[in-house]
Amino acid sequence: MQELIDNFANLDSLIDVYPLLLQGLWLTLLLAAVALPTALAGGLTVALLYSFGGKVTRRLLIVLIDFLRAFPVLVLLVLVFYGLPFLGIRLGSFAAVVLALGLNNTGYFGEIFRAGLASIPRGQAEAATALGLSRFQVLVLVLLPQAVRKVMAPLAGNALELVKTTSIGALVAMPELLRSARVAQEQTYNPTPLMAAALIYFVLLWPFSHWVAVLERRAIARH
Repeated sequence: MQELIDNFANLDSLIDVYPLLLQGLWLTLLLAAVALPTALAGGLTVALLYSFGGKVTRRLLIVLIDFLRAFPVLVLLVLVFYGLPFLGIRLGSFAAVVLALGLNNTGYFGEIFRAGLASIPRGQAEAATALGLSRFQVLVLVLLPQAVRKVMAPLAGNALELVKTTSIGALVAMPELLRSARVAQEQTYNPTPLMAAALIYFVLLWPFSHWVAVLERRAIARH
């Protein structure tokens, strides 16, 4: 038992490296705070173009959405970080991870928003237009609020997955939480920092995961 504690819950090792873990946690939170709005904005833009664009636009967007959803985010990160320099575009590790996460999740969020907008009866937009609202007002005041409420559960679930996927930053040596824990492990020759990082991820994401589950149960109950 003592050997287990010494290897996986060694407080002395943790005290030595906790500033490194805190730095990694801060970078993980910052990464999620930038990548999530980027993906949401991209997804909403794709959904609006699909909902109000012509046939050619829709076909192109279908291909784009399918491509972004099917392309592994790790491979996408490799292409962004290591491939773009061949085109004369060099991104730092933070920007590369944000771009890779943003592009990958744009496909998912775009499909979610598109489904939400498609679920609203066309008569509501026509009625709002008849009342004198402009097309923009109809979209912002009538369509989007209803669409977001209808798809809140999948939006929240995908946002949770995005936060967890920030750990891919370790692939390009970005010192987010997982990378920092690995560096701390190498410094202490002890896996306790990795266990601490896993615990931090759990404490950080469990309340959000519980909230997503509640939203999903409510969505099922409404149907």
